[in-house]
Amino acid sequence: MTVLMMRLIVFFSVFICQNFLAQNLQIEVLDAQTNARIEDASYLINGGKSIKSQNGLILLSPAKYPLSIIIRAPFYIADTIQLNTAPEGPIVCMLQVQIKDQKTVVVSAGKRRQAIEDVPVSMEILRPELIDNKGITDLEQAVDQTPGVYTMDGQVSIRGGSGFAYGTGSRVLLLWNGMPLLSGYAGDTQWNAIPMEQASQVEIMKGAASVLYGSGALNGVIALSEKEPQLIPLTKVKFQTGFYGSPRRQSLKWWSSPPMQQQLEVFHSELKKRMGYTFSTTGFHNDGYRQGESEYRARVSGTIYAKAILDKRLKAGLGYNFQVQKTGNFLIWQSDSLAYTPSGYGDTTSGASTLVYNLGQRLFIDPYVKFIDAQNNLHQLKTRLYWVNNGNISNASQSNAATIYFADYTFQHKFGSGSTLSAGVTAIENVVHSQLFGNHQSQNFATYSQLELHKNKLDISGGLRFEYFAMDGNKPDSQFQIPTKDEIAVPIYPVLRTGLHYKLKEYTHLRASLGQGIRYPSVAERYTRTSVGALNIFPNPTLQPEKGWAGELGLKQGFKIGDWKAMLDVAFFINEYSNMMEFSFIYYNPITQQALNPINPSAEDIEFLTSGQYNVSDWIGFQAQNSEKARISGLDFSFNSKGNLGKIELISLLGYTYMNPISLNTNAEYLANFSDTTTNMLKYRFKHLAKADIEANFRSWSIGGSLRYNSFMRNIDRVFEDDLDPALNSEVYILPGLKAYRQKYNQGNLLLDARLAYLFSENYRFSFIVNNVLNAEVSSRPGDIQAPRNFLFQLQAKF
Repeated sequence: MTVLMMRLIVFFSVFICQNFLAQNLQIEVLDAQTNARIEDASYLINGGKSIKSQNGLILLSPAKYPLSIIIRAPFYIADTIQLNTAPEGPIVCMLQVQIKDQKTVVVSAGKRRQAIEDVPVSMEILRPELIDNKGITDLEQAVDQTPGVYTMDGQVSIRGGSGFAYGTGSRVLLLWNGMPLLSGYAGDTQWNAIPMEQASQVEIMKGAASVLYGSGALNGVIALSEKEPQLIPLTKVKFQTGFYGSPRRQSLKWWSSPPMQQQLEVFHSELKKRMGYTFSTTGFHNDGYRQGESEYRARVSGTIYAKAILDKRLKAGLGYNFQVQKTGNFLIWQSDSLAYTPSGYGDTTSGASTLVYNLGQRLFIDPYVKFIDAQNNLHQLKTRLYWVNNGNISNASQSNAATIYFADYTFQHKFGSGSTLSAGVTAIENVVHSQLFGNHQSQNFATYSQLELHKNKLDISGGLRFEYFAMDGNKPDSQFQIPTKDEIAVPIYPVLRTGLHYKLKEYTHLRASLGQGIRYPSVAERYTRTSVGALNIFPNPTLQPEKGWAGELGLKQGFKIGDWKAMLDVAFFINEYSNMMEFSFIYYNPITQQALNPINPSAEDIEFLTSGQYNVSDWIGFQAQNSEKARISGLDFSFNSKGNLGKIELISLLGYTYMNPISLNTNAEYLANFSDTTTNMLKYRFKHLAKADIEANFRSWSIGGSLRYNSFMRNIDRVFEDDLDPALNSEVYILPGLKAYRQKYNQGNLLLDARLAYLFSENYRFSFIVNNVLNAEVSSRPGDIQAPRNFLFQLQAKF
C-alpha cells in the first residue's frame, strides 16, 4: 500500500510539473530598437492559423515538442523560434522594424496603431524629414503643405470647414500625444509653441472626430506623437539663417537692409534598460517682413520614460514643454500700397496703432501611465496641465492667461479575432484670468466608447460619446432635446460615428464613414470687447454651440514598382453645419448690449440712434453669432510615394481638392453682408486647392520643390471693402484700398518653393532653400499679404 501511494504521488507530481511547465511557455515580443512591447503581434504554430498575441505576450500550453513558432507584427520583420524541448524560462523575441517595405502607421484614428489604408477616414501624413528639409519654423507652415488643408492667419481649415475668425475658436483639434492642445481663453492653436523637433510624424485626419476627442474636432484632427528614445543614443542639430528679398512692389518695402531670421534646434534621445529620455531646445529670431512684426522665442521640451523594474507591463512617463516669446502682431494694413506697414504704426499716444506687442509664456506638463493587466487589457491614464499667458506690452488691459487641467483614462481590449474595443472617460477644467475677457471657468466631462469589428477583409467600427459642458455655472451648453411630445431636455449631448473599411484586393481599399461633431464657444468668442484701429469687436454672452456632421466615401489604391511605393487616395465628402459660429458685421447697441436692426429698429435701438450721447461709428463692428448654416461638398485627391526608381530616390506628396462651400442661410439681411451677393458661396473660402511637394535624391545630392495654389476667395465681409459711414465727408475704411486690390488680384494664389541640398556624409546635410521663387504677391485673407521671396541656408547634423 505504501509503495502504491508513493508511486501515485510521484506520478501526479510529474504530471503537475509537466503541465505547470507547459502552461508557463511564455514569449514576450519586443521592439528591438525601443524595448517596448509590440502589442499587435501575432503568431503561427507549426504553419497553422494566425493567432493574435495578448498585447505582445504569447502564452502557450504545448502538448508536445518540437515547435516552430513564427512571430510577426505589422511594420516589423517576422522571426521564427524553433523549440525542440520545453525552455527553462520565458523567451524574449526582438523584432526589427521594416525599412524598405514599411507601411505608414497612424495612431489618432482609433487611439491605437493602424496601417493608414485600414482607417475608414481620410488621413494625410507629414514626415519630419519634409519639415526639416523645407526649413519650416512652426507647425502652421508645416500643416499648410498638406493636401486639402489651408491655413489663414492662425486658423486652419480642412476641406473648407473654417473661415477667418480673428484668431478665436477652432474647428480642427490639435493633439499632442493624444491630448488636446488648444488655449483656454481663445480656443486657438499656439502654432509656434509646438516642439516639432520632438514629433515622430504629423497626422491630419479629415472629417468630424468628436467621438474620441470631443469639442474642437468638428472639422478634423491634427495629431503629433513624440519620438521615443532608442537603444542607440541620438543627437540632432539644425541651424538655419536667412533673409527676405525685395517685394515686387517697391511701395511695400519699408527696410533699408534685408530683415533676417535665425533658428537653432538641438535634440537628444537615449534609452537605458529601464529608463529613457528625450530633450530638445530651440531658439528662434525673425525680424519679420512686416514692419514691427518681429518674433523672439526660446523653448525647452522633452520626456522622461520609466518602466517598472518588477513588472514589465507597467510604463510611466512625464512630458514637458516650456516656451518664452516676445512677438509683434500685425492685423490691419495702412493701405494697399503700404501693406507691409500696420495701420497707425508709430502712434503710441492715440491708441490707433494696430500693431500689438506681446510677452508670452506657454507651459505644458504631461504625466502619464500605461499598464497591461493580467487579462492583457490595456489601461492608460494621460494627464496634462496647460498654462498660457499673454502679457500685452502695448496695452496691459488686454492681457490674459488660462490654465487647462486635463485627464483621460482609456481602456482597450483586443479580441483574438482582431477586433478592438476602446472606451474611456475625459475631464477638462478651464480657468481663465483675463483683463480683456474677464474671469471665467468651464467644465467639460465625457465618456466614450468605440468598437472596431474585424472579419476577414472587412472592418466595421462604431462609436458613441456623451458630452457635458458648462461655463461659469450657467445652463449647460451640452443641452440635448429628446424628441418627445414633452420636449425633454437633458444636459448631456450624444455624438455618434460609424465607419467601414473593406480590403478589395492586396493594394485596393474601400472605405466609408459618417460622424457627428460639436464645438462649444470659447471665452474669447463670447466675451471679447476690444478695438484695433477702425475694427471693433463686441461680446455675445448668448452664443450657442455649433454642430455638424461629416461623411465620405473613399478609395485607396496602392502601387509598387520595385522599391518605389505609391498610394492614390480619392474621396467624395460632404460636411454640414448648423448654428455655425462666425464673426458677423453688426451695429451694436451699448444700451441693450445686443446687435440692433437698422432696417426695423426697436424702441431701444431708436433711443440709441437719436440720443446724441454716442458716436455711432464707434459701435460699428463684428460680433460672434450663430448666423450660418452651411454645406460643403467636394472631391479630394491625394498621391504620395517613396522609394527608388533606378538610382534615384523619389519622394512625393501631391493633392487636389475641389470644394463647393455654400451657405444655407436665406436671411436677406445676413446675405447683404457678402461682398458678392450674386452667389451663396461661403465667406473666406474658395473652390480649388492644390498642393505638391516632390524631392529627388541621387547619391549625395537632393533637389526638391513645392507648389501651393488656391483659387480666388470670392466672398468676404462686404464692410472690409466699403466706407463705414458714407454720410460723412471723410472716408472711413477698415482696410483702405482693399476693394481695388481685390479687383486687381483676382486670379487666386500660386506659390512655388525650391531647395537644393548636399550630403557631406551620412551625418551632415547642407541646404539652400528659396521660398516664393516667383516673388508672387499673395494674401491668405483680406489685408494679409504674405512674405516676398526669401532665402534660407541650413545645416543639419546628427551624431
